[in-house]
Amino acid sequence: MPRSVNSVASRARRKKIIKQAKGYFGRKKNVWTIAKNAVEKAMLYSYRDRRVKKRNFRSLWIARINAGARANGMSYSQFMGKIKANNIELNRKVLADLAMNHPEAFKAIVVKLK
Repeated sequence: MPRSVNSVASRARRKKIIKQAKGYFGRKKNVWTIAKNAVEKAMLYSYRDRRVKKRNFRSLWIARINAGARANGMSYSQFMGKIKANNIELNRKVLADLAMNHPEAFKAIVVKLK
């Protein structure tokens, strides 16, 4: 009985990986075994860094709120404590945007808290 290898599916599978490796440098873009490893590693990084991105943005927002709060004579922890105590339903993303792009609106919030 002849050996069955299903080269159509094998080629399609390889072609898919090579297509994903488009733009990689050197043999990573066109040698099957190297491209497969590079794409697999890239997928792991992208999965991990979708979560890391959330952490990075939160820390950026905190830094911006802290800078805005200190410019108005209050520390970040005092500011956030008073935000929670006064039931102001603004998240860090919105507060950071106000502190960065609308300092007069942010100052009005700080004055309300004091």
